[in-house]
Amino acid sequence: MADKDYYELLGVSKNSTKEDIKKAYKKLALKYHPDRAPEDKKQEYEEKFKEISAAAAVLGDEKKRRQYDQFGSSSFEGGQQGFDFSDVMSQFRSGSFGDFGDIFDQIFGGGGSRGRSRARRGSDLLYEVALTLEEAAEGVEKTISLNKLEHCKTCHGKGATSFENCHHCHGSGYIKQTQRTAFGLFQQTGPCPYCHGKGELPRDSCSECAGEGFIRIKKELEVSIPAGVDNNMRLRVSGEGEIGENSGPAGDLYVQVHVSEHKYFKRSEDDLHITIPISFSQAVLGDEIDVPTIDGTATFKIPAGTSSETTFRMKGKGIRHLHSSGKGDQLVKVKIAVPEKITKKQKDLILQLKEEKPIKSFLQKIFGS
Repeated sequence: MADKDYYELLGVSKNSTKEDIKKAYKKLALKYHPDRAPEDKKQEYEEKFKEISAAAAVLGDEKKRRQYDQFGSSSFEGGQQGFDFSDVMSQFRSGSFGDFGDIFDQIFGGGGSRGRSRARRGSDLLYEVALTLEEAAEGVEKTISLNKLEHCKTCHGKGATSFENCHHCHGSGYIKQTQRTAFGLFQQTGPCPYCHGKGELPRDSCSECAGEGFIRIKKELEVSIPAGVDNNMRLRVSGEGEIGENSGPAGDLYVQVHVSEHKYFKRSEDDLHITIPISFSQAVLGDEIDVPTIDGTATFKIPAGTSSETTFRMKGKGIRHLHSSGKGDQLVKVKIAVPEKITKKQKDLILQLKEEKPIKSFLQKIFGS
């Protein structure tokens, strides 16, 4: 028997993800389900439906996909692998498609847990925290309060303290039903509706959580904000999200930081910008001045003859790098401040400078007159 190209059957590339395969399979399953076939094409639709289901079963499983990529479809007994497709087909009957992700995982994701309620990971939570630029630069510990659900410690999230086997499914967690269709008898297997696939029923109800299995509590967490975080960054706190279902793991907590604007500093990645006023005499003669930094002050030497709007770089005086050692730089722009009021002596000195008329000699150089 010739090998079948499962990628071509599903219309996906060899680099497609499991999610891509799920989407492609759902689209084709809706199109080729036998219940939607014209009277003269029911057999054709059923065969096509089985082909794409087998393809999805292989490509949706990493181990089987590697085997297929190496040896082809012939290594899977003609591509069908003995699958019972009645579960899949029943989910599509009468236009009721349900949670397709669950169907895919249940039918093709692993047979041992089939029929039982799957463990589900809890939802992630988002918490926003405001930081000053100084806190973002140096790092800080923040205490955050959450109002969240937690598993009841009395019953360990089960809703009861004692259980007995479900007499409806005899403890198996699932019930089989045989259904007659135009294509023959199909056996449908689904979670037991009485025990919800758990295989057991509670004998009592937990008094702490009233049988819910969870309680809402106010919880305080100490979150370490590392030095170098920037505005809108998210930090992950593993396992502090919503609780999972059926003993599934909890989700994660994401802490999104909002860094407020600083009165004097402007941030550009890990560099800081600041504008410093200097006097005319400092610009002409040069001087040593104290410049504010994010963690204090530093002495900076202004060279003689500095023009207004000149920018100088102070190495290592910026923000600490988040993922490596060292810091960014601080860029200092000097701006000559013009005094609003001056004394008579200052005015006389400025008039003496005016007599030199540097602009006149500059024009003479340009126009030669």
